[in-house]
Amino acid sequence: MASGSIKHDVTSNGDALRFGLDSVKREIVGSHPLESLRENSNTFWEDKKKMGLALTYGSSFNLRRDLDTQILARFQRPPGALPSSMLGLEALTGALDDFGFEDYLNLPQNSESFRPADMHHGMEVRLGISKGPVQPSFF
Repeated sequence: MASGSIKHDVTSNGDALRFGLDSVKREIVGSHPLESLRENSNTFWEDKKKMGLALTYGSSFNLRRDLDTQILARFQRPPGALPSSMLGLEALTGALDDFGFEDYLNLPQNSESFRPADMHHGMEVRLGISKGPVQPSFF
């Protein structure tokens, strides 16, 4: 056998619709430098903030904060006329201070053809009683 063999990954998932097409260029080039810098800086500042909070309030503060984040991430309003705003999670993570373009552009509630989803069917889908997507209610 030749000394320079090609490594074959047997465990890779070949689902092209879910994970995109595999390409040699993507594996060689990698991500854009600004994309990797942004991801690295976000994790760096999150770790720095956690370390500062642990030094100030103790190590159990970060554990409690992580538990609160998990609890608030699971809380959702039942389907219906008002969408779930996740206000508690945004207040805990500090996302209330961020105001992006998605906060004011192209809101479906401002559309003339907007029909709210049927609350009863939405709860049946969430509880597993009924199948299918949430259907909009008719006035």
